[in-house]
Parts: sequence; C-alpha cells; structure tokens
Amino acid sequence: MARMIFHGQSCCEFITSDDTRLLVDPFLSGNPVADVGPDHFTDRLDYLLLTHGHGDHIGTHEDGADAWDILKATGAQLIATYEIASYAGEVQGIQNAHPMHIGGAYDFPFGRVKLTPAAHGGMINSPGAEGYTTNPVGMILALDGVRVYNAGDTGLTKDMELLEGHVDVAIVPIGDNFTMGPEDAGRAIRMIKPQVAIPVHYGTWDLIAVDPQRFIDAVAGAAEVKVVAPGDELEL
Repeated sequence: MARMIFHGQSCCEFITSDDTRLLVDPFLSGNPVADVGPDHFTDRLDYLLLTHGHGDHIGTHEDGADAWDILKATGAQLIATYEIASYAGEVQGIQNAHPMHIGGAYDFPFGRVKLTPAAHGGMINSPGAEGYTTNPVGMILALDGVRVYNAGDTGLTKDMELLEGHVDVAIVPIGDNFTMGPEDAGRAIRMIKPQVAIPVHYGTWDLIAVDPQRFIDAVAGAAEVKVVAPGDELEL
C-alpha cells in the first residue's frame, strides 16, 4: 500500500509498496512550516513531479530552486509539462526528464500519471526562465491501485465534474486568495466524489490562513476529510 508524507504547503512525498519514492512540488527552503529541508531527499529519490513553476512549488531561493538542487543531487527523473522539462534541460542541465502535457497520460514503472487542467498561473520562478511559458496542471497518480488526484494550485472549474469515478484520494488547495478557498474546494470534492479528501496550500502565511474546519463543513460528508500537518504520514 502506498504512503503519503506531507511536508508543508503543497509538498507531498509518496512511497509505493516497492519503495519507489516520488516527491511533488518541493517548496522547502524558505518554507516556514516545512518539516524537512532539501537535503532530506538526497539519499534516494526516484521521481520529482511539478504541477507548475511558482516559487512555493519549486522552492525558489537566491541560488536557484530546491527542485533543481534535488534533481541534480539524486538523479531522479523529472515529470512535468514540456516547457518545464525543456527549461530544466536547456538551462539547468537536467537531462533525466519526462515531458507531458494536459490531457496526456503515461505508464511509468511505479504507475500511471495523467495531467489535468488547473486554473492558475504558469510562470517559472527561476533564473533564465523568461523564454519558457507553461500552463499549470493537476495530476492523477495511480499508486498501488489507488488513484490520487493532486489538484495543484487551481480555482474551482466545471472540469472537475469529469473526475467523478476516477479518483480515490483528492488533494486540494483551500487557502483562498491564490487558489480555491475552503467553500469552493468543498464544492470540488462534492463534484469529484473521492473516498478521501486532503486539504493543502493553507496556513503557511497569514495571507492564506484558513481554518480547515470550513473545508470539512463544505465537504458536507461527501468524502472522509483527513487534515494533515507537516510530517504527518498517511496510508492511501
């Protein structure tokens, strides 16, 4: 059975039953709530996945970004949109990358990945990225038979209705201001109808300080809500 470890903001680590390790959106440096730093992943990481290029998802710092540092240190394969993968190779020298895009899916050794639309911005917050524009995405990961939807940063969209019947666990932002707030995120869960809903992307700063109880109330029993703190581990 796959496990998820939450590391704050939107950073999630997944470990499959065969010990394959995946990391999504590693905002660690400068993250006031992160439970670990980038060095935590240098021993072994197999895949690093990015929903988009904003600093609170790639870990932008004055010398670069946590994402690029971790990829170079571990040799893990990057899974991201074509433009982010191109930037990683052409500017950062990271050649072990698998480019994808919205609506596409691919079977990796650990399971299937499908990219989904996300209503957000796509800027890459890294040096030399001016010529690389991209779209933000969500992603559905099939891990040990469990379909995990990581919505990335997004507002509420009608597209989410299409996910009904295709998602077991939904990880959704609730922080408002930059993404869905708790009420819209609750509506998203009522559209998707997963078994489990996990709120993220809130509480890191005052600007996105949200009481997760509002999300629980908005879900209104449509799924089991599991509220996670940095360092918490869940079986999926």
